[in-house]
Amino acid sequence: MSGNWLRDERERKGWKQEQAAAHLGVSQTYLSLLENGRRPVSQRLARKLQRIFDIPPTALPVEPTRVQENAQSLAESLAALQYPGFTHFRPGRRVNPAQLLFAALRTPDLEPRLTEALPWVVWQYPNLHWDWLVPEAKLHDLQNRLGFVVSLARQVAERKAQQTKADDLAVVERGLEPSRLAREDTLCRESMTQAERRWLRERRSAQAQHWNLLTGLVPEHLTHVA
Repeated sequence: MSGNWLRDERERKGWKQEQAAAHLGVSQTYLSLLENGRRPVSQRLARKLQRIFDIPPTALPVEPTRVQENAQSLAESLAALQYPGFTHFRPGRRVNPAQLLFAALRTPDLEPRLTEALPWVVWQYPNLHWDWLVPEAKLHDLQNRLGFVVSLARQVAERKAQQTKADDLAVVERGLEPSRLAREDTLCRESMTQAERRWLRERRSAQAQHWNLLTGLVPEHLTHVA
């Protein structure tokens, strides 16, 4: 959550700093420091901001520990982001989609219905906090998984003639390209049998092969991309 965003939202409401500070229970001086990026937004203050402003998920603070790497937590987080495939789930607490995607990509064995949701996250929120997500992915050797998911989202955008979105995602792909790992990986299915691996190695898409992933996921499988 940036200071610029906070300033823009305050001005959109027509509030002076003193008014906004009073609503938030902080001093005008402290609010000024926040808006100028000289103080981080605490978790407690972020919760207050969500009650006062209509905060988009991408503006929420990144708190990686907020999303547990299990199917229930991921599904509830996706439901909170209004993923069409999980409208029947009780929505969990809204989280930044970048941390949701990171948690999912770290999961050794992800349910197929959750894996299919990952390109939707990127397609729905192309302005993800890439400056945080990409370094974290590289740090944990997840850049191939992330690159492939971004590639799928970019292909969806192209098919929908959303050229600006496709171009933005292509930039992210190119940024991941130099760090592409040579070792073979799966898209969050590490328990895959050797027979399955051989089958996919021969039949995977060109994009999956490019990112050295054993997966059969293609844009046609993304039934919930609205």
